[in-house]
Amino acid sequence: MKAPYASDPGRSRGRLVPEEESHFRTCFQRDRDRIIHSSAFRRLKHKTQVFVEHEGDYYRTRLTHSIEVAQVGRTIAGALGLNAELTEAVALAHDLGHTPFGHTGEDALHALMAPYGGFDHNAQAIRIVTALERHYAEFDGLNLTWETLEAIAKHNGPVVGDLPWALAEYDARHDLELATHASAEAQVAALSDDIAYNNHDLHDGLRAGLFADDELAELPVLRDAYAEVDARYPGLESGRRRHEALRRFFGVMVEDVIETAKALLAGVDARSVEEIRAAGRPVVQFSGGLWSDLKAIRAFLFRRMYRAPSVMEIRARVAKVVEELFALYMDDPALMPARWQGDVAACCDETQLARLVSDYISGMTDRFALQEHARLTGGRVLERRASGPGQAGEWR
Repeated sequence: MKAPYASDPGRSRGRLVPEEESHFRTCFQRDRDRIIHSSAFRRLKHKTQVFVEHEGDYYRTRLTHSIEVAQVGRTIAGALGLNAELTEAVALAHDLGHTPFGHTGEDALHALMAPYGGFDHNAQAIRIVTALERHYAEFDGLNLTWETLEAIAKHNGPVVGDLPWALAEYDARHDLELATHASAEAQVAALSDDIAYNNHDLHDGLRAGLFADDELAELPVLRDAYAEVDARYPGLESGRRRHEALRRFFGVMVEDVIETAKALLAGVDARSVEEIRAAGRPVVQFSGGLWSDLKAIRAFLFRRMYRAPSVMEIRARVAKVVEELFALYMDDPALMPARWQGDVAACCDETQLARLVSDYISGMTDRFALQEHARLTGGRVLERRASGPGQAGEWR
């Protein structure tokens, strides 16, 4: 049974370009399906989170991460009586705007774009789904519903102050009411993102050998998770022990969000999605106690994983790839593919060209960026070493 504050597809504010809606899918289901079938979504397969793609086949990519976020989001939305399809659509789209090489690529591109309005991956996701996907006869983009666009733009909260140029450009012709909070479904997608990466970054860091299980077993929440597994399954093989502990950690986060959100929603006593937007504060959050514990875990990950010497060495190399590709395309935009040359010809100044180059580079996968850099410069930033059967191999 849907809650009164759930987003109702029957009351959607519609699409920028009016369309006849499906007879067998709601508008939010259709949004989700368009996102799944988009080129940008497929490219997430070869865009990474923390580790660059070449570092192994087992680490999370943006695609596997987005699927995990969608799974968590559907679970929480169902428990809260929200619209699971809208939540899923936002979860699947939330990382579409990311560059190759994770946050390293974004940091490098943002610095390069500073004279031209900067780069923001959330704003770029809006640009992708409203302009850069070009498959339909009647419009550019995916022509998603207002509710899905709103949720993508501000699932992390109101967007105020100086807007990223890509977001400001779209908002000027289709008001997304950026100063308010988004729907509860969007807020669920945001917390599901936190849950997914808090969990899988621990998995990936352990697999990479950046820290050990015994170190995790000393951290808040994880301490109890490992202790429960050891009490129930003494002598359990290390891989299974790790999995059992981390799945308990995962469950703690999901259950905490559900219970905390139920209490917050009861306190707001909203009778419509509009009242959620007007509540003045988020209604889907972690409890204060768990949030404090998660900050301690994130501090550990930052110190031991995100800023590990081996990770920082690769980050420096791939940042150079982004920097050199940007300079090459700005100096000679004819190096970009033929299908981009019409847009190049339409550029009337350096800022427009820089934003076009940014669109092109940000859409690259890790693999393609490395290949293009090698092709255009004649040098390789990373080299793959041979590996054993069934292994991804290493790069140096």
